[in-house]
Amino acid sequence: MTDEPNQTTAEGPQDRKVGNLTDFVYGTDGTGFLDIEVAVNEKGKVVLFHNRPFKHDIAWFEFDLGTNKLDFVLDDGDIRDAGLPLGQDVAKYMQNSHQILMVLLNDETGEAKEGNYIPLIIHKT
Repeated sequence: MTDEPNQTTAEGPQDRKVGNLTDFVYGTDGTGFLDIEVAVNEKGKVVLFHNRPFKHDIAWFEFDLGTNKLDFVLDDGDIRDAGLPLGQDVAKYMQNSHQILMVLLNDETGEAKEGNYIPLIIHKT
């Protein structure tokens, strides 16, 4: 993992670290993997399914409409890239969203274990 300061935020230049998301979930120490899927409907309701619990709380998400990049922002201001490309069909509906429902799935059964809403900030570059 490489930490690099992000100098292009909506608030202005800041020293925020950008790194790999798998470093911040349990169970990806070589024996497991992080599976993330994003679903959105025409009304802009977004659900992010994931199979590993996060070690730190997600403070908010940031989505850039120009690059279709989804970032996880932790409580300490560190940014973690979701590591998956989101298509234009997803992006066009996300622009109407203000929050994302995160749903932790049971890795063995695929059933939902828990979920919570996280704020979403949309950027247009």
